[in-house]
Amino acid sequence: MATHTMIVRSSSSSLAASSPLTETLPLFTTRSLTFPRKSSFSRLRLRFFAEKLSQIDSSNGCASLQDSGDNLTEEHDTKEESSTLSITVVGASGDLAKKKIFPALFALFYEGCLPKDFSVFGYARTKLTHEDLRVMISRTLTCRIDQRENCADKMDQFLQRCFYHSGQYNSEEDFAELNTKLKEKEEGKLSNRLYYLSIPPNIFVDVVRCASLRASSVNGWTRVIVEKPFGRDSESSGELTRCLKQYLTEEQIFRIDHYLGKELVENLSVLRFSNLVFEPLWSRNYIRNVQLIFSEDFGTEGRGGYFDQYGIIRDIMQNHLLQILALFAMETPVSLDAEDIRSEKVKVLRSMKPLLLQDMIVGQYKGHSKGGKAYPGYIDDPTVPNNSLTPTFAAAAMFINNARWDGVPFLMKAGKALHTRGAEIRVQFRHVPGNLYKKNFATDLDKATNELVIRVQPDEGIYLRINNKVPGLGMRLDRSDLNLLYRSRYPREIPDAYERLLLDAIEGERRLFIRSDELDAAWDLFTPALKELEQKKIVPELYPYGSRGPVGAHYLASKYNVRWGDLEDA
Repeated sequence: MATHTMIVRSSSSSLAASSPLTETLPLFTTRSLTFPRKSSFSRLRLRFFAEKLSQIDSSNGCASLQDSGDNLTEEHDTKEESSTLSITVVGASGDLAKKKIFPALFALFYEGCLPKDFSVFGYARTKLTHEDLRVMISRTLTCRIDQRENCADKMDQFLQRCFYHSGQYNSEEDFAELNTKLKEKEEGKLSNRLYYLSIPPNIFVDVVRCASLRASSVNGWTRVIVEKPFGRDSESSGELTRCLKQYLTEEQIFRIDHYLGKELVENLSVLRFSNLVFEPLWSRNYIRNVQLIFSEDFGTEGRGGYFDQYGIIRDIMQNHLLQILALFAMETPVSLDAEDIRSEKVKVLRSMKPLLLQDMIVGQYKGHSKGGKAYPGYIDDPTVPNNSLTPTFAAAAMFINNARWDGVPFLMKAGKALHTRGAEIRVQFRHVPGNLYKKNFATDLDKATNELVIRVQPDEGIYLRINNKVPGLGMRLDRSDLNLLYRSRYPREIPDAYERLLLDAIEGERRLFIRSDELDAAWDLFTPALKELEQKKIVPELYPYGSRGPVGAHYLASKYNVRWGDLEDA
């Protein structure tokens, strides 16, 4: 829930012992006691009206916010004029930081979404100067959304706000030096600090400890964005959460799953709850099955060292696809407040049966030659052990034990080195009872069912498959698509998911971030099957690079009288 923040110095352990809002000390040197206030959605609505009044030509309405929206909101007052924002990207020399985080921050700056007084610091072990960092990240910056102002000038302005500090991830002294540099930029103003941990999970706690003790804000808020993976199973995830909460409150931890920032995923609740045509159909009475599909048309290709530690189930299914499932299946929340939405998602996860081994299949891609080109298998990757049993493909059937979804199979499928790249949600509806046109579909009644497809990527779109009469004198039926293709309807480029999530973290909006009890419930569903897979050393079914995946996935779907919808379109 969005909050007003009152800063209290944690100068004694007695405060921690007496306050019900505290976690185990030591915490960040400032504590945030939270009180209800107007939600971020109210602020977003005010932004919308500000945009209309000012006729802002912008893809996200942030462009002239400081000029047009300040007089409409309580947040943008003289108090904000005297505050600063310091964003520290920990692991600044890594691929994620270079390819996603810095470009997203620049896009927010370009669109006018960042405060007037902000600075960006890169922190990593690599020895770099300020100029080295600027040259490195300048290679990935683009003015891709709109050309309202000279792109080169905007890049120069942004890069002059970027600085670098080299240090060890477990060194309090190095973070104390970072703190000194942050204070120099903050110039005694009220300082808000955001840390983005773009680092391996085994050093999360070291960084949080050092930042907590040596580089937290003393008069504003401090927040930490944590990248997945959040552990390998229930036990390791719970231990990570306990360790983080020695230094952070739950309200300071922003567990990011970038798929929740995808435009079509965020639109999912809008599609359902603001369109009368869909909500009455959103149950077991009308929906036959739901398919959540993720596919990549490339393998690990030299980057298998990280992937082999986790596999496709932990990397994609336990987080990306399960989060989408929870959003899809949740009951109507009391409000659009972050806690109301996240509580409904938790209810869905707690209503689900833990995944059983008989309800899933795993696969691993093998080498294949196609069109005169040879594609290597997974274990041909030099960074992967020769005897690896790590799945690069998995399909699973999951069920929700509640009145709305009882008996409806939710089928997940995720894989690498497949025939196509994409991510989509497919909702297959039941057959029409007593269909008058049954004979026109011969014996294949599946072709007579309606299907709603939400394509998350690429070519974002929503289409509804319906039955239609082919023009002519005869009675011949056809399946046609009512298609909303985003690039046709909304010509401006869609902002990257990291832009939305970074902006939400800056504003304190937690709706698209994962709460600790939500994370626990998610791991509880997958941990038993993952342990059984590893203990029994289940050998994954091999499938050729560039194929549609292992045959076992088709048998799994047919077990529940389901066809994979993406294969019919292929």
